[in-house]
Amino acid sequence: MLEREIKLRFGSAQEARAAVRAIGATPLRGRRFQDDALFDNEREELRQRRCALRLRREEARSYLTFKGPVQPGPMKLREELETAVSDAGVLQGVLEHLGLRAWFRYQKYREEYMLDSVVVAVDETPIGTFVELEGPEAGITAAADALGRTRADYLLDSYYGLFMKHREALGFCGSHMIFDEPDRIT
Repeated sequence: MLEREIKLRFGSAQEARAAVRAIGATPLRGRRFQDDALFDNEREELRQRRCALRLRREEARSYLTFKGPVQPGPMKLREELETAVSDAGVLQGVLEHLGLRAWFRYQKYREEYMLDSVVVAVDETPIGTFVELEGPEAGITAAADALGRTRADYLLDSYYGLFMKHREALGFCGSHMIFDEPDRIT
């Protein structure tokens, strides 16, 4: 399965929600906290292949996701394999016994909407608010246009990449993108 997506930066969650609702997107999943960890071995073989192995924890659900290397193009396109996990703690133990370790952790509050064939996610992160558009290329382009954005606004970085740019711009050396106090953002 291929995942195609872009991110767009917004000034606040309220601004993002209002814009998403104004283009006619309908609620799909309510706001929830996500705690993600990326895993690799000590030789960083997945990172060297430009792949990612993510364990996502949500309130009542957890997921293990493999993401292949990003393919060149105007949007982020990559293979994505995902499965639900009944016990994230046990799976993390299995991964660690296999020689994998969590090397980056990031958190966000996400709510999802649907606009035709595009999933529109409003993500509140410790480094700002983003709207992520995922679906077919024509649908993503139409949704971005409706939001008043152009290709120049498309962010193709992962949250790790965005965090590293943010960290460098501010000159601090934090190693994870996590909230000091979860649920302090609305």
